Amino acid sequence: MVNATGPLEPSIRPAPFKAATIYDVAQAAGVSHQTVSRFLKGFDGIRPETRQKVTRALDELGYRPNLTARSLKSGRSHRIGALTHDISLVGPIRIAEGASAAAREAGYVLDLVSLDVHNPRAIEESLELLTQHELAGVLALASTDEMRRAFETTNFRVPAYVYSEADDAAAGHRSDLAENGIPALIGHLAGLGHRSFAHIAGPENWSPSRNRLLAYQTAVEHQGLRSAGVLFGDWSAKSAYQAISELRELPPATAYLASNDQMALGAMLALKERGLRVPQDVSVVGIDDIPEAAYFDPPLTTLRLDFESRGRQSLNTLLARIERTEQPPLDITPAELVIRRSSGPAPAG
Repeated sequence: MVNATGPLEPSIRPAPFKAATIYDVAQAAGVSHQTVSRFLKGFDGIRPETRQKVTRALDELGYRPNLTARSLKSGRSHRIGALTHDISLVGPIRIAEGASAAAREAGYVLDLVSLDVHNPRAIEESLELLTQHELAGVLALASTDEMRRAFETTNFRVPAYVYSEADDAAAGHRSDLAENGIPALIGHLAGLGHRSFAHIAGPENWSPSRNRLLAYQTAVEHQGLRSAGVLFGDWSAKSAYQAISELRELPPATAYLASNDQMALGAMLALKERGLRVPQDVSVVGIDDIPEAAYFDPPLTTLRLDFESRGRQSLNTLLARIERTEQPPLDITPAELVIRRSSGPAPAG
């Protein structure tokens, strides 16, 4: 057939997309396909340089495991349900991200469901949603006392693991944050001449909040310093801003330690509006090292925490229960002091 401009050109269609296989990954990484298979199954004993080659090849080829084929072959699901709440907060969302990455690397898919903690049937409704698909297990990420108790009394019907930060006072031990992190933060301020402190704590029904308050009080006492008072917020910048703004008189403190970076942000604005300069008149520090902390005005001195490893550890603990293998050892990076311009020398006098 001829048209007005000449013979029709044969249509050119792109070749159909072919998903990468472990053999493709092995060739790209320069390793055996057995090594790639062991890596995807989470086996230890693979040399770090080999892991890097396999990881690079997986990323470059966009490898995705065929979960349907794996499930048919093994006769079991490779989907994990994850329950969490308050994912607007840094800790819960970073823990969930770490768990998701670990699941993906092990050849599982993590279905994340955020609970409405104010709905008494939230857990039951979420489980009904999750169990519409066959699950290998459930990872329950609890931050509050209420959620932990609810998870611990739930019949998940599949292997499950409930992660909640241990309460230092109840457990009778000191976490890394209490042993090293907060003492380093207080020590940094003491080295700048500060002797009187105030703490902005998180909600009392969160074990991380209680742990940070206890660590603050212990560090201040052990270093021969003075706590001028404790204010309470709900982790948000707004709550710390209101806590300080509504005080008739400010505590006689030259440094404020907020239990997270968002509350430090609210505290800095409230203190500025009351005529204090940060850090010339008062220093403010936080905990978490959120990405925005380096861009506060002034940039925030804080503690960098390894939330992702907690998520990975939780997921790997669940996988050990699913696959009936030995539980992996705990490997959490210690808290790191990050010094920026929100902390300065204590004012004279």
